[in-house]
Amino acid sequence: MSKDIRQLVGQNVRRLREAAGITQAKLSAEMERDRSYISGLELGQRNPTVLTLWHLAQALGTQPKAFFEESQDPDKGAPNKPGRGAARGRSGARPR
Repeated sequence: MSKDIRQLVGQNVRRLREAAGITQAKLSAEMERDRSYISGLELGQRNPTVLTLWHLAQALGTQPKAFFEESQDPDKGAPNKPGRGAARGRSGARPR
């Protein structure tokens, strides 16, 4: 099953926020949002608008495209692709 895009965005928001050394409270104050909104966003429970993503990117010092980047698989050093493990053939092997 592929990862919900909201979860991908939320994981990246958290990763970028923590890398910037910013708390949820500080980020929410800068964006004039409630801290629970930031929490819900990071948990993949929110569906942010393009404008919200733009404001997040500005607050975190990044570009909006950073929220859609696939995470790196530490074991393989390659980007994780949503749904890759879900579609297996009869033998159980991954498709090539």
